[in-house]
Amino acid sequence: MSVSAPTFPVSLPAVHGTLTLTDKVQQAMVDHALAGLPNEACGLFSGTAGGTTIDAFHPMANAAASREIYLLDGQEQLKVEHAVDEAGRAVLGVMHSHTHTEAYPSPTDVDDASRFDPLGIWFFVIVTLKDPDPAVRAYRIVDGEITEVRVATCPG
Repeated sequence: MSVSAPTFPVSLPAVHGTLTLTDKVQQAMVDHALAGLPNEACGLFSGTAGGTTIDAFHPMANAAASREIYLLDGQEQLKVEHAVDEAGRAVLGVMHSHTHTEAYPSPTDVDDASRFDPLGIWFFVIVTLKDPDPAVRAYRIVDGEITEVRVATCPG
């Protein structure tokens, strides 16, 4: 299945809120995205329940093994969620990379959000490898509506 990103420039929605990643988490996400080439990479991330600071990244295999889509392996996802729960923390969202398009949710990403996060609780982080310097952006996706969230970093 081929998914095309919007042609840029497009009018993006206003940025709402801030998602804070520790420096180590942001670097781990970028490193995982690069290591996954030529395919998209993916993983979950966690922090304090209800929080907006991400201090743990859980890289996962892309079960789709595709450069255009990602698929979390169900067994691996259960293991990550169990470990996070056991630590008294919460999974706050999913990261995936775009190998050759902008860091903006594709129609497939929006459909996945509707199916797997219908209440809009998770953050969706996209690392784009389109340009030589990877970029990291974050979104909330609720009822098909995409809202960008500012990404900040902190030491850690």
